[in-house]
Formats: sequence, C-alpha cells, structure tokens
Amino acid sequence: MPMDKAKLKKLMTSADTTIKEAMQKLNETAEKILFVVDNKERLLGTVTDGDIRREIINNAGFQDSIEDVIQRKFTAIKQGMPGINEYAKQMMVERKIEQIPILDEDNVIVDVMLWTDLLGEEMHLQTPTLKQNYVIIMAGGKGTRLDPFTKILPKPLIPIGNKTVIELIMERFYRYGFYNFIYTLNYKKEYLKLYLKENNFPYSIDWVEEPDFSGTAGSLTLLQDKLKDTFFVVNCDSLLDSDFEDILKWHKENNAAMTIIGCHNEVKIPFGVLEFSNGRLERILEKPVHDVIINTGIYVMEPHVISYIPKGRAVDMNEVIDLISKKEKVSIYPISTGWFDIGQWEEYRKLVNNFKAE
Repeated sequence: MPMDKAKLKKLMTSADTTIKEAMQKLNETAEKILFVVDNKERLLGTVTDGDIRREIINNAGFQDSIEDVIQRKFTAIKQGMPGINEYAKQMMVERKIEQIPILDEDNVIVDVMLWTDLLGEEMHLQTPTLKQNYVIIMAGGKGTRLDPFTKILPKPLIPIGNKTVIELIMERFYRYGFYNFIYTLNYKKEYLKLYLKENNFPYSIDWVEEPDFSGTAGSLTLLQDKLKDTFFVVNCDSLLDSDFEDILKWHKENNAAMTIIGCHNEVKIPFGVLEFSNGRLERILEKPVHDVIINTGIYVMEPHVISYIPKGRAVDMNEVIDLISKKEKVSIYPISTGWFDIGQWEEYRKLVNNFKAE
C-alpha cells in the first residue's frame, strides 16, 4: 500500500535545512530518516538520526545546514520494477535498513517502503538477545525536589500511570536485552526492598545498602568487586526512551572509559540580552534561545573507573566525571528527545499527562 502523501511529504527535506530543524523533523516522523530532495523532489540523499549525532559530536552548530551530513550513497528502488516487494524485503534484511525510497524515472521520490509494512511489526517485537551488562539504578536519595510526595514514598516508587518510575526504567532497558539490575539503597530502603521482592519481575534484581548518604556517585564503590564488564548507571528519576543497545555500541566504538547520554534542550531567556564592547552597545537580542546538550543522568562506564571514586565520603557524579576526563576519554551520546527528569514537578506532570493521552 502506498505511503500516505502527507506522511511522505514530512519525510522529505531540503539541503538547506538546519541541523536543529532536521532533529525536529526526525522527532515528528519517528522514522529515524529524512530524504533530502531538490525543488522538484528528486532524491539527493538521506540523513538519519545517527548522521546528526555524529555531526553534533564533530562540533557542528545547531543552525548549520545538513549539507555536509547528507549520505549521497543510498539504497533505492525504481518504480514499477517486477517483484518489487520481495526485492525490498531482501534489501532490508541484507543491508539492515528499515526504509527504502521508490523513485520514478526522473529520480523523484514517489513512495517509501517501510520495514513494518513488508516484514510485519512482529519483527521489531522479537525477544532481544539477553546481555549480561549490569544496569545500576541509583535509588538512595531523598528526592527533596518532590516534597511533600517523597516524605511518604521514596522517589523510585513514584507512580507514572499505573506503574512506578523504576518499573518503567527496567522495562525500557529490557526492550534491548538488559535484565541485570542492581539498586543502591538508603532513604526509605525497606519500602523499596519490599516492592522489589513482592513483584514478580522477569529480571535479575539485587541491591546494596549505603551505610550513609553517598552523593550521586559514591555508592558505586560498594560494587567494585561485583562489576567486571561495561555497565550502565541511571538516576532513578531519569526516564529515557532510547536504544540502549546502540548506546553501548557507541561507547565501545569510541573506546571511552565513560559515556554520558546528553539531550538537546532549548534555554529560553525571557529578556532582551545586550551585546556590547568597550561599554558601547552592539546589538540587542530579544528573548534569545540557546541550544545546549544537557546531562540526562544516564551513563555507560567501564568497571575500572570505580577506582577513581574517593571512598569514605559523599561523592557526586560531576566530580567523578571530572576525575575520569582528566585521565581518560569521556564521550557524549547526544539525543534530541525522549528524556524526562522526573525529579522536577513540571517534568513529572508532563510525563503523567503523556501517559493519560496514550
């Protein structure tokens, strides 16, 4: 069945599209790819979320065009070729691609064949390959930003819809085969232990207990003898919809000691900003917007980095990142959307509303 014309139009963009605009289009379409066309809709190339990620890492600005990002070698099929569906299936499986454009004799894009249309949604829902890597969920804090809620419940048990925050975190990791979870516990730890014991989760779950409040990273020292392979660290108030398997692959390919998952965010200044030199006004920027990549509180680490963490006192993650970056590579995995900081009331309400709308 041909793709809806409106959807096809949304998947097209021009070469002068900015990186920021391309990110927004990718979020809107949810297909992970854009088709770059000229003014007659002739296909010039493709841009994927991975292409954008690599360009941002290479210091491209959000207002730069995607001209240098375009992949001009691409897989396409000519309109009307015999056995087009079977050929498309074969190409998708062999080349591990999820979308193939259909071009007419003038290379105008007239349709897009999707993996889910040809191979079925169940191809995406197959049981993932299980991975031994641990996911450490930092669940010992008091969650004071969510007072008075957290005076009654520990932050990890805050409900989102009919599930708790930590249940949603574990589900998202399990989609990609990660099932080994370790919790670091302190504040209201008996509530958490009871919850984890009584629910029949299909995961391997363990925990360690902080002898005292250890900051946002100090409790990792309690796991030094247990962690022998690359592991994730997740704040219990950070919920992320992303491909954790791809994040781990990125971390390995970059030979990093640590990878920080960063999310694009717009910082809006609600005032006129004065730019001046030597006391003389040069221009006024009215309510400017700054594009930044912020720390999501989700990390990938190699086990040896725990040795950098001071013992016997509270240590926050920013101190650990600083210590590691002075000695080894700390890479960034940038994403454009899909992250919620549930530790803030505004973000919590936004996420709850999203679940109500589903």
